[in-house]
Amino acid sequence: MPVLTRLVPSPLVVDIRAGALDDLGTILADQRISASGRLAVTVSGGSGAALRERLAPQLPGADWFPVAGGTLDSAVLLADQMRSGHYDAVVGLGGGKIIDAAKYAAARVGLPMVAVATNLAHDGLCSPVSTLDNDAGRGSYGVPSPIGIIVDLDVIRQAPPRFVAAGIGEAVSNISCIADWELSYRETGEAVDGLAAAMSRTSGNMMLRHPGSLADDDFLGALAEALVLTGISMNVAGSSRPASGGCHEISHALDLLYPTRSAQHGEQVGLGGAFATFLRGDLDLCAQMATVLSRHDLPVTADQIGFTDEEFIAAVHYAPQTRPGRFTILEHLDLDPTAIRDAYTDYVKHVSTSA
Repeated sequence: MPVLTRLVPSPLVVDIRAGALDDLGTILADQRISASGRLAVTVSGGSGAALRERLAPQLPGADWFPVAGGTLDSAVLLADQMRSGHYDAVVGLGGGKIIDAAKYAAARVGLPMVAVATNLAHDGLCSPVSTLDNDAGRGSYGVPSPIGIIVDLDVIRQAPPRFVAAGIGEAVSNISCIADWELSYRETGEAVDGLAAAMSRTSGNMMLRHPGSLADDDFLGALAEALVLTGISMNVAGSSRPASGGCHEISHALDLLYPTRSAQHGEQVGLGGAFATFLRGDLDLCAQMATVLSRHDLPVTADQIGFTDEEFIAAVHYAPQTRPGRFTILEHLDLDPTAIRDAYTDYVKHVSTSA
């Protein structure tokens, strides 16, 4: 009988622990990512730059590249700056915007990329996607996923709590994403990759059921693992489908309609996931999601992130246009603004008694 397998792109190294950055140079050398030490290290003007002085002695052969932010222009400029360096790898040191820019630049110059996260705001640290601002708003670009993930929990604890908590919303929303994927299978026949779905759902349930808080190393480690597992699930599926459903459509709509007032991505998808779960009629799960989000000071209603009811309703109505061809509960119900308003009113009443 033939042994049938598939190869799943995954990181060579995942190091999640307190003090991991103290061994950065050794990790890169031991894993044969950069035996020569020739590295292009990208940093932000904030947390990444503050770590440069600490890490520079470990990486004597590295060149350092400040990155202005998570824009397509900055990522292209970064790639141009690195072209003549003859580097072994790119290291993205910072938050999600810097890591996304580094992933895109590394792909353009054909180099492997190592993500060194300074917060846990979303699953971009391991995903095969770079989300970058462009002239038309914001775009998602397919890239190779990082070959190394390093998360120093001591560094994560120094990040703004809101940024770290946003990752909880990102992970919890996976449960809604998989429910949308399974809905699409029933209604349209879209194939569901069972392994990808299991990995993404496991990530969501890790956060839904973990009793800890951001003050606990065990919880922070579990959050980092959940986000890494989510990224690998997208590699397995070959798309963002395991971690992008109606909740992400709502978030994208908020970004497009109100670009100067959008909240953290993880905050928006957590809220979107709870609302999408309510729309699917799973009231107990919706209440459980709202309870967990509220326990971590994440929003469960639009006003908690600075949007009026009418603005949120408009975003939900616009949301399907952000991902043409993707089928979620929003496309299935195809609600008009009046029906969305009624549903959102009922949702607010439901979560206000459970959160």
